Amino acid sequence: MNVCILGNGLTSLSLAKALVNLEINVDIISNTKNLKLDETRTIGLTHSNIEFFNKNISNIDKLLWKIKEIRILNDNLKNEELINFNNNKKYLFATIKNKDFYNFLHSNLSKSKKLTFKKKLIFAKYNLIINCDPTNILTKKFFFKNINKNYNSFAYTTIIEHKKLINNNTALQIFTKNGPLAFLPLSNTKTSIVYSYKGKKISNIHKLVNFYNKKNIIEKFDEYKTFSLKSSNLRNYYHQNILAFGDLLHKIHPLAGQGFNMTVRDIQELVKIVKFKIEHGLILDSSVCMEFEKKTKHKNYLFSNSVDFLYEFFNFERKIKSKILNKTIKFLGKQKSTNNIFTKLADNGIVI
Repeated sequence: MNVCILGNGLTSLSLAKALVNLEINVDIISNTKNLKLDETRTIGLTHSNIEFFNKNISNIDKLLWKIKEIRILNDNLKNEELINFNNNKKYLFATIKNKDFYNFLHSNLSKSKKLTFKKKLIFAKYNLIINCDPTNILTKKFFFKNINKNYNSFAYTTIIEHKKLINNNTALQIFTKNGPLAFLPLSNTKTSIVYSYKGKKISNIHKLVNFYNKKNIIEKFDEYKTFSLKSSNLRNYYHQNILAFGDLLHKIHPLAGQGFNMTVRDIQELVKIVKFKIEHGLILDSSVCMEFEKKTKHKNYLFSNSVDFLYEFFNFERKIKSKILNKTIKFLGKQKSTNNIFTKLADNGIVI
């Protein structure tokens, strides 16, 4: 059986490796064999997704910096801690640089005899076509109906180098008056910054980050990169044997660090469907697309909207400058049962 994947980003390579591991012939169709990725972009992967990735795609443990604690703070409570998630027995999630992740997968795939990089798509050759490319003609023709939202915000990303910290394994999320700011450790000397700033582009991000930075003695800022923040959910996941995938299906606000985690969960569902087909001697065809949409669309939509609700909740609280809502969250966060529910939801997504 032959499968074609359109696009050669991180999603495409991860999915290709998962399918190659099932002894499926995969062609990656793209005009560029190797992408040049932003040095400042990082990904946070949840514990359960890392376990799946290591077992079914490729072991990435050596690339990860593991986080054991997450602290949530808010401006309105003068940076008092709202919620604390921690697990001394195992890590909650881990960070990884996009570029390192991509290069590792690309090098790994280049050694596989089951994978080929090509530039031209021949439809009749493939049982299944998976579209991860938002710019190609198939996207414009079949996958353009979305539920969209513009946050009128910009994400600023960089990596700071700082004096060495012992056990730099606590992530920090601060809901500032300008938007959520995340400090995500990458090592004992490096921390990733993601600042989702409400409003127009500004030039004093360094100053704002320094204002909220309480533990790092910063020695260097990498160059800031910025992009506008929007969310979207695709209305129809497939057309015949062509399946949309990755960011084409869903884009969410980065405040919860769940964007690529949603994609990994989608890969997990797709792998289950493909495995079942292979084990029962069935061909890979449009039924794969239909089953995938049936199993994932409602969960993805609910999860996307839960992240949006979280953003709007803190945005509303910021506008009214009330401490009541935050104190309620603080109370709930201290309840072990509630804390465990939040932790499991972040780790596993919505399980129905």
